[in-house]
Amino acid sequence: MLKADNTALVIVDVQGKLAQIMDQKDALFSNLETIVRGAKILELPIVWVEQIPDKLGPTIPQIADQLHDHQPIAKNSFSCYKSSAFVEALAETHCQNVIVVGIEAHICVYQTVLEMISAGFHVEVITDAVSSRDPQNKQVALNKLQHAGAELSCTEMVLFELQEIAEGERFKQILSIIK
Repeated sequence: MLKADNTALVIVDVQGKLAQIMDQKDALFSNLETIVRGAKILELPIVWVEQIPDKLGPTIPQIADQLHDHQPIAKNSFSCYKSSAFVEALAETHCQNVIVVGIEAHICVYQTVLEMISAGFHVEVITDAVSSRDPQNKQVALNKLQHAGAELSCTEMVLFELQEIAEGERFKQILSIIK
């Protein structure tokens, strides 16, 4: 079971025009916003990555506006793990558990998760907060990632798992973003 004191959130490439053509983008954007808000309530470290931002554009406002206290890490590789800045940022979290959200599930998310698993991280892919242009590509990626050792979860499940108890101020805040 995930614990908030040993879990980081990685946000992969939710940018510009590419984000706008994702399958079920409205649900994706809503779940991404919820998971980022939840991560902040739970005080999870957040590592935010953008793929060639000068070409693909910035992270969508629904996410970027919540991350004013963070800076995105720019990369040009599909896998975030090929970026030394990403590897350093992830190491600085001191977390062994990583929850991953973003796009596209079958390219950048897929390659990043595989490399994090190889590096010894326990990785959970949040299935309702990842997407691809084609839903079949997403499904194939999730199947392969699960076979490779990633666990699959969803936004509400992971937030309540990390919250652990149904009382207190943080619980009330989590409830308010789920409803």
